[in-house]
Formats: sequence, structure tokens, C-alpha cells
Amino acid sequence: MSIATSPVFANSHEKRLAELQAYAEMYGPLPNEQFPIPAVDLSKIDPIYLRKFGDYRTDEPPGTVIVDTAQRVLFLTLPEGKAIRYGVGIGRDGFSWSGRAIINHKRAWPTWTPPSEMIERQPELEEWRFGMPPSLENPLGARALYIFQDGRDTLYRLHGTSQPESIGHAVSSGCVRLLHHDVIDLYNRVPDKSPIVVL
Repeated sequence: MSIATSPVFANSHEKRLAELQAYAEMYGPLPNEQFPIPAVDLSKIDPIYLRKFGDYRTDEPPGTVIVDTAQRVLFLTLPEGKAIRYGVGIGRDGFSWSGRAIINHKRAWPTWTPPSEMIERQPELEEWRFGMPPSLENPLGARALYIFQDGRDTLYRLHGTSQPESIGHAVSSGCVRLLHHDVIDLYNRVPDKSPIVVL
């Protein structure tokens, strides 16, 4: 005896499989990077934080980066009421920043230099006072976008991370972290001097 399958459920299942395949490709290995990036272990991240294109209502002009710290997501606004949404990890309470600024410049595989205040809190970082060279272990990861306000460096960054489990959580020292794959995508879409709003 055969059991009939509802077309609705069949289509839903097929759609889910197609979505999973698309994400497996989107977050697959990146062997051609300066430091090859492995595939993201998608089991370590809530699917709501995976990159997605969709509708987004805002008064901000296209090309604006909007970080919604409450929702743990970042939007890049596009024309015609659309946006790309990325999941993010944000700063712990007491180490967070909000406001309007610009993405002054960007760097691929940047050197990370911990601020003096961070070294005071974490003396083990003293060895990197003059900079940690690029690598997958470098806290800034594959890309960094530098946030300036009124012509001054805020010391906050949008940057990559090798810790997918941190996306969707308040874990950093104030910076906004994205999966390496997502920060590379954002880096390629956002020119220098783009506006950014952190809510």
C-alpha cells in the first residue's frame, strides 16, 4: 500500500533542500584566499543568521549599512526597498557603540592592533601591542571595515570571524563580527565612505 504525499509538503521539502544546497555553496570552502578559509559548519549557527536577500523598509538611502544590535543582524540597503541581511555578533554590554558614521576604509587580511585599554583588561595581549599579523587566528579575520565618525577613528570595526557559534550573540569587545564569507561579500559591495548606522 502506498501513501500519497501532499504536493504542498513535497514542494516545501524540495524548497528546503534547494535552500540548504544554496547555503552549502554560499558558505563552502574558499581555497583561493590568502589564507584558505574552510567551509562554515552550518550546524553551529542559527539559520536565521545566514545571508539573505529580501524586502526591507527604511528611510536610509541605498548603499547604507544598518546594524540592528537588538536583532543581531546587519542590513545593506539596496534600491527598490530591498536589502541583503547578514547575521552578526555584537559587543558585550559596556563595550558597544551606536550612532551614525562612515566606513572610512577597508582592508583585506588586516593586521590587528589591540587598543591600550584592551591590553590593560587583558595583559596577555601585550605581545600584540604593535600588531598581530594577518591569519585565520587574527581577531579581524579575512576583512575589516573601519568605522570613523567626524573624521576620527572610533576604533570599532566590521570584521570577520572563524567562530560561527558567536554569530547572533553579544560576545566581542564592541566590534561587529560577521562570518568570513559574509564580511568578504559585504567588503566587495560597500565602497569607502559609505554611511553606517548602528542602532
